[in-house]
Amino acid sequence: MSGGLRWVVWGFVSTVVLTALLSGSQRMRLTRLDLPFLLGTLVTPDRDRAKLYGLGLHLVAGMVFSGLYVAVFIAWGRASWWLGGLLGMLHAGFVLMLLLPSLPAVHPRMATESQDPTDVRTLEPPGFLALHYGTRTPLVALAAHVAFGAMLGALYGA
Repeated sequence: MSGGLRWVVWGFVSTVVLTALLSGSQRMRLTRLDLPFLLGTLVTPDRDRAKLYGLGLHLVAGMVFSGLYVAVFIAWGRASWWLGGLLGMLHAGFVLMLLLPSLPAVHPRMATESQDPTDVRTLEPPGFLALHYGTRTPLVALAAHVAFGAMLGALYGA
């Protein structure tokens, strides 16, 4: 299998597993974070359609991130589960410390840390480390992203 095909196949599989881990954690009430829903409400106010649109956006984002992982694997000249897991830790740190806390600045339906919810901005802001969605949220996000990276590193490097 060529490198490009391995990226597409294993990147997609790893992204589906990541999405399932995050969704399962939310359903098990380990966290209130629902990334596909947050992404979907960026493009529609309809809460039911937001879940479907958000799933698509999360899969696309996962493919973009998996492409970045593969670029790093190529630059390092090797891929393994532990290198992928290390990248997953960095990825989770980026999501929890930079991306999610910045989301209220661009999300049309999310309240901000300094302004209460309104009729339009009804979603709670995630806060630093997404702690507004539960104290276990950082651990859930870290575990899911490490699993994503480890799986991608192991499968891409095989």
